[in-house]
Amino acid sequence: MGRKLDLTGLTDNEADHVLQVVQRDMRLRKKEEERLSELKQELDEEGSRHLLLSRQTCFNQRCCIRCCSPFTFLLNPKRRCRDCSYDVCKACRVYSKRDRAWLCSTCQKSR
Repeated sequence: MGRKLDLTGLTDNEADHVLQVVQRDMRLRKKEEERLSELKQELDEEGSRHLLLSRQTCFNQRCCIRCCSPFTFLLNPKRRCRDCSYDVCKACRVYSKRDRAWLCSTCQKSR
């Protein structure tokens, strides 16, 4: 990014077009930085929330650590996340074909 472009050989229209492309790139980079910042904040909040819930005796045996919905044998079975080792419901997990294991939505986002 420290290099300077030599735009002297370009026409005014071409130079304007290059300027528009660079400005659009800067807007997209800023938007992506904001998105990543929001995602990091969301993951931090989720981590602190599940830390509090995990300290409750037997909470995760009965309820999903992510959304607190109760587990049921057929309708909402629990599965263990490969990364964090907590039990999660069907709404809060995805199957990783690469790992051949279940991941909770938070661990999947972290990856």
